[in-house]
Amino acid sequence: MPRALLALAIGAFGIGTTEFVVMGMLPEIAAGLGVSVSAVGMLISAYAVGVVVGAPTLTALGVRFSPRQTLVALMVVFVVGNALSAVAPTYETLAAARVLTALAHGSFFGVGAVAARRLVAPDRSTQAISLMMVGLTLANVIGVPLGTFVAQQTSWRLVLGGIAVIGLVTIAGLLAWLPAGVGEPSDLRSELAAFRRSQVWLVLGLTMVGFAALFAVYSYVSPILTELGGIPTAWVTPVLALFGVGTTVGTLVGGRFGDRYGLSFVAVGLVATAVILAAFAFLARTPVAAVVLLVLFGTVSFSLGPVVQNGVIEAARVRGGSLVAAANQGAFNVANALGAALGALVLSAGFGYTAPIWVGAVLALVGAGIAVLARGIGRRADEPVAAGAEVPAEVCGATV
Repeated sequence: MPRALLALAIGAFGIGTTEFVVMGMLPEIAAGLGVSVSAVGMLISAYAVGVVVGAPTLTALGVRFSPRQTLVALMVVFVVGNALSAVAPTYETLAAARVLTALAHGSFFGVGAVAARRLVAPDRSTQAISLMMVGLTLANVIGVPLGTFVAQQTSWRLVLGGIAVIGLVTIAGLLAWLPAGVGEPSDLRSELAAFRRSQVWLVLGLTMVGFAALFAVYSYVSPILTELGGIPTAWVTPVLALFGVGTTVGTLVGGRFGDRYGLSFVAVGLVATAVILAAFAFLARTPVAAVVLLVLFGTVSFSLGPVVQNGVIEAARVRGGSLVAAANQGAFNVANALGAALGALVLSAGFGYTAPIWVGAVLALVGAGIAVLARGIGRRADEPVAAGAEVPAEVCGATV
């Protein structure tokens, strides 16, 4: 694989670390700024707002530039945001710096996915995206635990400053390894034209519903493990580390199977997710079975991410496709909010900690249905190719 994918993976690692490490540094940041832990918790929401705003806005502004130019500019924003966060003298300054940092998040993954596809042959496009996204999963396995430890032993400011350095390394890697001619500038009108395609909206809906299944369970995984599984609180962190390893393996495996089977793999994977969650609901009170099923759940769920990201770009059938790719990152954030909200709804209704698991199973089955529908529409759109009709060059070889 091209070395430029390593630069994209490093950037994804930095973005994933800065997004989630704040959750592990809440007490230290609160003490350092003289505010409450709940106030610092709002920084997580502020970051989410930045992602939602930045994904379409910065991607739209960058369509007239090459992927390398756009990615480097996004990393500059990322570096500045983390550097300002590291030296922020007040809570308000830190909140503003976190929003600035988040602006680059969705657009980087959107434009990065398009660039990754162009670095390899068409039949390896999903693998290329998976190698970039594995940086995100490794952030949860390595970056977040390490950052939390450093914050506890030294300073949370050092952690955010270190993440800014990761951004600088990414910039150096992009300039050294990502060819300037990979991809070409597009235009906003062409990018927006992709949203007229029903298949694009189906894949975005698939992301929102199918991945809400993941967040309906993962948002409450700690009490599920302790209250249902009887696992000691001290063991939750090692279990989550195993979950992170599973997500990394799943991301790599999904890249390989996704290139061969496309959205068919997603449909089967979501059905398998529903089956795993049903088993989890019945066996959650058996500690060993609960841990094994949770890791398997993470492996299967994350194997679908690169496939869907590649699928929405192919469904767009336009030159570029960075805007729909960035929109899909926004859809992942919607899935996060939707899954967590539905899980909270059934918990507040008094159905117990197995209820979010069943919610996740239902969402996975609905997502599988959407995947089948999107696949069918994609095949009908490919019929002119089979008949010998003239189509855009980048459409040829689509695996959806």
